[in-house]
Amino acid sequence: MNRRELKEEIGDRFQQETKYKRGHLPAWHLDWTSKLDTYKRYPKAPKVQLEPPEEGVGDTPLREVMGRRRSVRHFTDERVTKSELSQLLWAAQGITNPESGIRTAPSAGALYPVETYLVVNAIEQIEPGVYHYAVDRHELEQLRAGDFRSPVAQSALDQEMAYHASVVFVWTAIFERSKWKYKQRAYRYIYLDAGHIAQNVALAAVALNLGSCQVGALYDDEVNALLGIDGTEESVVYMTVVGKAK
Repeated sequence: MNRRELKEEIGDRFQQETKYKRGHLPAWHLDWTSKLDTYKRYPKAPKVQLEPPEEGVGDTPLREVMGRRRSVRHFTDERVTKSELSQLLWAAQGITNPESGIRTAPSAGALYPVETYLVVNAIEQIEPGVYHYAVDRHELEQLRAGDFRSPVAQSALDQEMAYHASVVFVWTAIFERSKWKYKQRAYRYIYLDAGHIAQNVALAAVALNLGSCQVGALYDDEVNALLGIDGTEESVVYMTVVGKAK
């Protein structure tokens, strides 16, 4: 068997070996002492306060929003506002019930393995750079300051839309959050979780008269290096570009 054939089998094996079969469900004991927190924090990072999400902003009927959703790959030079970014972040993973921590997007077991990062290219009142979204505080944590348009576009398989977008959402997974309960089956749920979040952003973008495009084609290790994560315990799983559509 050559190397190419071996690589082609990995996905097939994963699909088969993570199936649930009646009468043969895996048995495990949940060790609550090892359960990970659902929030990642960068306590020493400079903070950017975001406006609370407003009711009535982008208040377009859902049917119309869904009907208008398209993948947008060409953007103007007009900046996305800080308020619009706040709305997008809340749509992605905002907390809708402070007591339970339930968020706008569903997550298997409410374990929330997906973290949201941003590469800010052109947002009003926010310095260009790499940021992490602190979900529980609805604020940004600045990880790197500077112009990262070229690195993020190169890491997205050299797609120029990531260079010209106002902001690039980057979603990573902290795998152990889900594996704690679901073992190897967790990987299925993690990618579903990321898809729910990205769809929320896509629909919120339409409601705000913005354009977005979801990106699954990326150089994983280049994105991980840009964010400063290890690529093993935490790794990129998905991206979305957002801007003012041409």
